Amino acid sequence: MDIVIVKAKLVEQTWSIPLLLPLLVLFLNLFLNFIKRSKLKLPPSPPKLPIIGNLHQIGTLPHRSFRTLSTKYGPLMLLHIGHTPTLVVSSAQLAEEMVRNHDIVFSNRPITTAVKILLYGCKDFGFAPYSEYWRQARKICVLHLLSLKRVQSFQFVREEEVLTLINNIRGRCLDASPINMTEMLLGTSHNLISRCVIGLKGDEEGGSGARFGEVTRRFMHQISEFNVGDMFPSFGWLDVLSGFIGRLKETAKEMDEFLDKVIEKHKALKSYDEKDFVQILLQLQSDGMLGAELTRDHFKAILADMFVAGTESVATATEWTMAELMRQPNIMKKAQDEVRKVVGKKPKIDAEDIHRMDYLKCIIKETLRLHPPAPLMSPRQTSTSVKLEDYHIPPKTTVFVNVWAIQRDPGLWEMPDVFYPERFENVEFDYKDPKSFQFIPFGIGRRTCPGVSFGLIAVEYVIANLLYWFDWKLPPHISAQNLDITEAFGLGVCMKFPLCLLAMPYRP
Repeated sequence: MDIVIVKAKLVEQTWSIPLLLPLLVLFLNLFLNFIKRSKLKLPPSPPKLPIIGNLHQIGTLPHRSFRTLSTKYGPLMLLHIGHTPTLVVSSAQLAEEMVRNHDIVFSNRPITTAVKILLYGCKDFGFAPYSEYWRQARKICVLHLLSLKRVQSFQFVREEEVLTLINNIRGRCLDASPINMTEMLLGTSHNLISRCVIGLKGDEEGGSGARFGEVTRRFMHQISEFNVGDMFPSFGWLDVLSGFIGRLKETAKEMDEFLDKVIEKHKALKSYDEKDFVQILLQLQSDGMLGAELTRDHFKAILADMFVAGTESVATATEWTMAELMRQPNIMKKAQDEVRKVVGKKPKIDAEDIHRMDYLKCIIKETLRLHPPAPLMSPRQTSTSVKLEDYHIPPKTTVFVNVWAIQRDPGLWEMPDVFYPERFENVEFDYKDPKSFQFIPFGIGRRTCPGVSFGLIAVEYVIANLLYWFDWKLPPHISAQNLDITEAFGLGVCMKFPLCLLAMPYRP
């Protein structure tokens, strides 16, 4: 009997050894990986709190908070925002190293809940992961939708929409009350984008343009809205309880239904007064130049991208330019003298006039330096581990390049916080391929904004007309020194309070 028991125990032990071996190997691997990770040199990090990490240190204006932290922890800084490792790059030298040596690794985008729901599962090109589809979609946009030739073909649209803006301002001059320029500029920007992208005028079809404007504004707000699930995936259910997911789905449904109607309407028409982006995409599809993998959802996602990227950036850049000019009367006078000398007594400003307004271009560059459209650049995500300045950057790290901090770096710019357009006189900067990474308002590398020409030409034309047709004053209770330019962070950074000005018609 004892022999039987001993044999049974030996058999049991024999069977347990194969079961224990995989567990031992797994434990050994985990231990070795832990040791390896502990020896990796990670970028400096501020102390973090349990669960929330460094979230409490960000504040309502992250670009400013990040710069403050970087002065203590260095231009390459690793934060933990909730459960997300986040790298902040705050120097031109490191931004250049990213692009020159590791651009592909840094070309991915983090996928957020809002982007997945609003942009058809990232079927656009602005937020889509770096892939063959992204390269194809970007090529379509760069060659066919946003090329310089295509942008120039929309000059008549810019002229008509800006004329509407000028006439609206003239109408408001009669009662001599302050004009909400923030609201007017946003409306003009939206109408301009709407006509170029989908051929829709703001007052068209019984107010459908106005309704679409409301959906678009909600869309832009929600795509940048903070939510719990992106920071703390385990608590994503709170986004459902708070109604955040429901609001996203409602907006996505309204946008989807509207774009479906637009596409069907374009398909039914046999001729067009204006050739917009929808017509161009349909023509490319008909000619077999898009590829079978581009579905209707891809179409709609690309169109939605145009509204997200274009509407607010054009309006915000124009608003900041006017605000800075109101704070600097001498610069305003110099700019108006140039514009009025170039235009003379012509009934309208044309594109050739803009080419001769060198000081105006310097003013807009200086505005983009102090107030870049995306002060933190659209976030990237590392696709693999990578070394940057001898530091190990783990895969799936969210990356922010602090453009705002770089463009105000006292080591790169004299009087970095002063609005001084003359610094750009006789200095060439290529927005699309910056040789010097100290001025990068539209991004860097493969993810550079493809709509640079579209946005710049629009801003230049709007500002030139505002300076030519009107003299401007601040309301009586506000001086140039106390004009409130407090920032508000969203998709970009706009003025927290509306810019309200008095306009007086100019008679050439």
